[in-house]
Amino acid sequence: MTTVTNASKGTILIIDDEKVILDLTSIVLSNRGYTVYTAPDAMVGLEELEEHHPSLVLLDYMMPVMDGFTALKQIRQRFPDTYVIMFTGKGNEEIAVELMKAGASDYILKPFNNQDLVERIESVLRIRAVEIRNRELMEERDKLLAEIAEWNRELEERVREKTEALQKAQAEIVQSEKLASLGYLSAGMAHEIRNPLNSINLFAQLLKSGCEEPEKLDYIDKILKEVDRIDDIMRKLLDASKRPRFQLSEVRLDRVIDATLEVFRPQTTLYGIEVVRAFRRVPPPFQADPSEIEQIFTNLFLNAIHEMQEGGTLAVLLDHDDREVIIRISDTGRGMPPDNVKKIFDPFFTTKTSGSGLGLAVVLRIVKTYQGKITVEKSDETGTTFAIRLPLLPS
Repeated sequence: MTTVTNASKGTILIIDDEKVILDLTSIVLSNRGYTVYTAPDAMVGLEELEEHHPSLVLLDYMMPVMDGFTALKQIRQRFPDTYVIMFTGKGNEEIAVELMKAGASDYILKPFNNQDLVERIESVLRIRAVEIRNRELMEERDKLLAEIAEWNRELEERVREKTEALQKAQAEIVQSEKLASLGYLSAGMAHEIRNPLNSINLFAQLLKSGCEEPEKLDYIDKILKEVDRIDDIMRKLLDASKRPRFQLSEVRLDRVIDATLEVFRPQTTLYGIEVVRAFRRVPPPFQADPSEIEQIFTNLFLNAIHEMQEGGTLAVLLDHDDREVIIRISDTGRGMPPDNVKKIFDPFFTTKTSGSGLGLAVVLRIVKTYQGKITVEKSDETGTTFAIRLPLLPS
């Protein structure tokens, strides 16, 4: 028998071999706005389940042909979105506990109160709605995480392929041609990578806002950190290959050097590094972008400090003649093998365990922008000296 109501609150199947229970329960639930199906035994009930997929089943424990316990296990296995409330007789509380362990959402002792029956049904349906929605959200989140992971893999593969192609091209051209080629490729990489990178960042933030599990939040934070790292590499790559927006003003080299050294004072103090300034002749001010000039010293000082974490001397010499400015930056670190010296300005070349290998490529690009030269004058077991020569231009 089927009882259908307009604007149904939900679909319920009643399986009971007592016709009185079927009829009365059907009337009570229909009057409360539910669509009700009935079945006189579990076999017929399973057929009704297959056809209608109700939200809830009211299932009697004591029935012929197939008992309620067997039917419950089949329903939970075959129809996981259908919840079950068991009817049991008084004195069967121990059985009721076993039924709950087998997957029943609740149990009601016969004879039952109509109001209690309706309240139990409404409570189970509310729990069902919440659990199904939570499961759907989890599935959506897992799907998005899987998509993001796939995008990350594809992104890493693109970066790897383009990086390998870039390094191969750089091995075949002179230093100036390397930077020109790098500029062309980095523009293409920025275009192809930053769009999916922005999408990954957006989806990861959306996932984070709806996630409460600490382990998943940790995964999402790692995704966001890696996105920032890739974006930083792209920015450095662009800085190394072509000049970004700049603003010229009067620059005094001695002041830029002093200000940059002051920024690194906590590190030099921490590692016991002595800083020696040798400003023999301070060159006159010249027109340049202050942030570009500062970037030269920032990268060189960072490398020097990295090599002297157990102490040493960082020396900066500043001098000029009537033609050029000479700057020498020396450390007393471990030095570099000759093969590394040849590749030190190559983009992506680094001997550090972390880092992009773009710092000295950026320095080279900036020095060349001001028609200057940078070389490694010395690198052995006593340390390394970089020499920068800039033409002495009128201010």
